[in-house]
Amino acid sequence: MAAGAPRVFVSHLSGVPVFDPNGDQVGRVRDLVAMLRVGGRPPRLLGIVVEVISRRRIFLPMTRVTGIESGQVITTGVINMRRFEQRPTERLVLGEFLDRRVRLVETGEEVTILDVAIQQLPARRDWEIDKYFVRKGRGGALRRKGETLTVDWSAVSGFSLEEHGQGAESLVATFERLRPTDVANALHHLSPKRRAEVAAALDDDRLADVLEELPEDDQVEIIGKLKEERAADVLEAMDPDDAADLLSELPEEDKERLLMLMRPDDAADVRRLMSYEERTAGGLMTTEPIVLRPDATVADALARVRRSDLSPALAAQVYVCRPPDETPTGKYLGTVHFQRLLRDPPFALVSSIVDSDLVPLPPDAPLSVVTSYLAAYNLVSVPVVDESGSLLGAVTVDDVLDHLLPEDWRETDLHSEEGVAHGR
Repeated sequence: MAAGAPRVFVSHLSGVPVFDPNGDQVGRVRDLVAMLRVGGRPPRLLGIVVEVISRRRIFLPMTRVTGIESGQVITTGVINMRRFEQRPTERLVLGEFLDRRVRLVETGEEVTILDVAIQQLPARRDWEIDKYFVRKGRGGALRRKGETLTVDWSAVSGFSLEEHGQGAESLVATFERLRPTDVANALHHLSPKRRAEVAAALDDDRLADVLEELPEDDQVEIIGKLKEERAADVLEAMDPDDAADLLSELPEEDKERLLMLMRPDDAADVRRLMSYEERTAGGLMTTEPIVLRPDATVADALARVRRSDLSPALAAQVYVCRPPDETPTGKYLGTVHFQRLLRDPPFALVSSIVDSDLVPLPPDAPLSVVTSYLAAYNLVSVPVVDESGSLLGAVTVDDVLDHLLPEDWRETDLHSEEGVAHGR
């Protein structure tokens, strides 16, 4: 929903169908999940509880919702079918917000919440609770006689967390202002017990981002204390190369058990990465670069580059391949860099501007060769292609740096003071 678009009242979402991009219905909305926050900020909407055909209730993150309009919810098509379990930091909007009695900040008058409005933040996928529709007076027989009005979320007391609140809930809300690297640094210095409590309270995507920034010992400790199904969910949310690195540190039995619990496609990517030597192009690469077919346009490419979940290194170029366009792809044709996309008209085909001069690397290329390649051609990522000419993935400069720095670089405090200051 773009900035300035009308807000959505949650009562209108109850029971509406949820569709994938192909128009197939995957279920219906049964509730919405929000997280309270400190600092006088509105509650953040984490996702939607969807009841699928089998009557199982699953969790759909808001980052995978592409549209809420005309009585329907559209998703990216990537849905985890594991049963929804509410966590301590989460609140059900329909189940816990509606009919709750709170007070107006200005007058102290008691009101009953009849509905809740949500709105998407400009240029982001984040959603927040925007307003409350309330009725003055107490419930019961007098409920229908009270005046109704719509107020800002800040005009109502009774939902925001206190700054001095105890437990992981308040700490997680404080961490929300920080970058994953800074959260990881803070988490590293907590006691093992407290670290486990905070990890359990973070949502899957956030925990995945934080795990990628932690030392290996902390990663293994945290993933080992999660329930196995949750651990598999978090591994799915991690970049495949980071998930492969983490799994390689686990005992063989634990590794296989978690891989079996992961979605088959995600597990296949991770298994393929684990088959390569660690300090080679194959062991360093991610299997999720931006892949486009030759008949895609510049406009298509720019739309893919704009995705908020992409790292800057992955968004710096797209890789043009013949079908299939999932790694390992059909024949690799070349690369189109972001700057070139900005210089050509939106209707131009990427096949007409592809750079095929640079020879891609094989998966067994050692780290020294990958590093020299990136430096020689001033690149931030490099394609990895097998003997048949299929694109296997891409190595990004951040993954190369991880292996060039000392093993304990994540455990230093060099980035903590400045990083936390800027993260806030």
